[in-house]
Amino acid sequence: MLVFRGAPFRSVGPCALTIGNFDGLHLGHRAMLDRLVGEAKRMSLPAAVLTFEPHPRELFTPDAAPARLSSLREKLELLREAGIDRVYFAHFNRAFASLSAEEFAGDIVSKQLDARYVLVGDDFRFGKGRSGDNAKLALLGHQYGFLAEAMPEIAVDGQRASSTAVRDALARGDMDAANQLLGRPYSISGRVKHGRKLGREIGFPTANIQVKHNRPPLMGIFVVEVHGLGQPLAGAASLGLQPTVDQSGHMSLEVHLLDFSGDIYGKHLRVDFLKKLREEEKYDGLEPLIAQIQIDVENARAYYRERHHSERISLPRS
Repeated sequence: MLVFRGAPFRSVGPCALTIGNFDGLHLGHRAMLDRLVGEAKRMSLPAAVLTFEPHPRELFTPDAAPARLSSLREKLELLREAGIDRVYFAHFNRAFASLSAEEFAGDIVSKQLDARYVLVGDDFRFGKGRSGDNAKLALLGHQYGFLAEAMPEIAVDGQRASSTAVRDALARGDMDAANQLLGRPYSISGRVKHGRKLGREIGFPTANIQVKHNRPPLMGIFVVEVHGLGQPLAGAASLGLQPTVDQSGHMSLEVHLLDFSGDIYGKHLRVDFLKKLREEEKYDGLEPLIAQIQIDVENARAYYRERHHSERISLPRS
């Protein structure tokens, strides 16, 4: 997969293109990418994505911008898994935002990206002041030589699959709903870095995983599954500010791996969030904190025992 950063882009040949933020790559995104890849193959074109960095709302309303569901690295990994051949990152700044609908379609989509086919969502808007819609894109496509189509919304159990719906589910701790919309467990990836080593001192060593954004879409104590160390490993994780032991206000992801020991500093891990156990709390000292961690770890073990039992009884009989 080829990755290009920063407009103006230099055309490297025609493509089939979709446009959007693709934050989290939920099932609605996946359906669009599947259709794009299918059309690209039919037209013997590479499948390409034009996305934006930063998110437009981070430019215009930074205090009200939504929490990101995925880092740039995570987004690229998911796009690669979806079969995308090219990814274009447009730097979304005031100059880019001031492009008219005609300039965006003519200069960016047609001239720079050489798109021959463009697939967008049913609510797609483009150009200064969001003046362009799907009807406008279709007319401009006829003018500039590309076919534009709109993808109808995808619903999961009657709910529109959207990044907003995923964020809402994560914020209320409904991991089942979020993971159903995503089609996979919600995850955070990062490298294990050195921390204060407090977990080791109190009998619960943790992997301190680097968090790219200081405002993730969920916080609390969770049952997790960790990938990147061979077979998937069970664990309990704390994602938050750790108010009992840290007054810095920095976000941290600490994962205690059940029944595992080893040096994993520098490893890049993916943490899948399976169930929320509780909210983060501040305790009066280490003793009540340690007691609660013991309960959290046992609850994580109980979750895995129940999952293992359910998987065993659901196996087909020979």
